[in-house]
Amino acid sequence: MSFNPRDLQRQMMRAQEQMAKAQEQMARELASLEIAGTAGGGAVVVTVSGDHRPKSVKIDPEAVDPADVGTLEDLILAALTDALEQADKAEEAAQQRVVSAATGGIKLPPGFGI
Repeated sequence: MSFNPRDLQRQMMRAQEQMAKAQEQMARELASLEIAGTAGGGAVVVTVSGDHRPKSVKIDPEAVDPADVGTLEDLILAALTDALEQADKAEEAAQQRVVSAATGGIKLPPGFGI
């Protein structure tokens, strides 16, 4: 067989199309995830989607002390940070699945991922 640049170009285009479809699927998957971050032993729960969009905030009434609003603010920030860190991990795992599917499980060197 001889080398045909057009065949290689077609293969590259197919691979790009498959990667784009996989990325779209990953984005839909992440958007549908609901990830809860908590603080204060569950006194504050912040829920975000896998694509980092805030969904809800739930506050236990016992966590509300009008004389100490600062603590409640800290709990909300801690819960939000927890939720976003979990969303980052979910996104990283989804990206690894996309790359693994696109490369047939072959690990790529750093910098060659999505």
